[in-house]
Amino acid sequence: MTDITDLLLNRRTVRKYSSEAVGDDLLNVLLKAGCRSSTTGNMQVYSIIVTRDINKKRELLPLHFNQQMVTEAPVLLTFCADFNRFNRWCILRGAQPGYDNFLSFMTAAIDALLVAQTICIAAEARGLGSCYLGTTTYMAHKIIEVLKLPEGVVPVTTITLGWPAEHPEQIDRLPLLAVVHKEMYSDYTDSDIERFYAEKEERD
Repeated sequence: MTDITDLLLNRRTVRKYSSEAVGDDLLNVLLKAGCRSSTTGNMQVYSIIVTRDINKKRELLPLHFNQQMVTEAPVLLTFCADFNRFNRWCILRGAQPGYDNFLSFMTAAIDALLVAQTICIAAEARGLGSCYLGTTTYMAHKIIEVLKLPEGVVPVTTITLGWPAEHPEQIDRLPLLAVVHKEMYSDYTDSDIERFYAEKEERD
């Protein structure tokens, strides 16, 4: 097991995977770890769709802009903001849910993203690689159809998961000075922007 700080400081996105399967026992450990994430009011207003079936992956492939890792990774995890389950619990107990609003969606989306990141960290600590797919929000309406998500369930992110077949270069990050503000927000000068983004422009 890797030291968690070293793991985070050295993490990188993996887009190429070996054909070796991710066993059910290991995946369940990762999912359980994810479900220990902090959530708003301990409501756990999220759901995780596990996709292993190659035919289902092929359906999802064009919705993720034909990124081959969607079908090549052994496991695809789609994280959803989910008030469907919580709303039904409220109704069964004779309560009016009242969660059909933007604030509730944000609450559920944050919960789902916290779980996703916890699973990524736990997976990488076990030697697995992962990649976030930002395409999920672009094609949410189509993903809803493929995964048969009911009303109140919205996909917010997807990760590919598997054993790495590459050790990619670690990509740049903005310096701490660019993103950390002390006591209050400090707006940027033009020279700050030039300095902070210089490395990104050099790499491009």
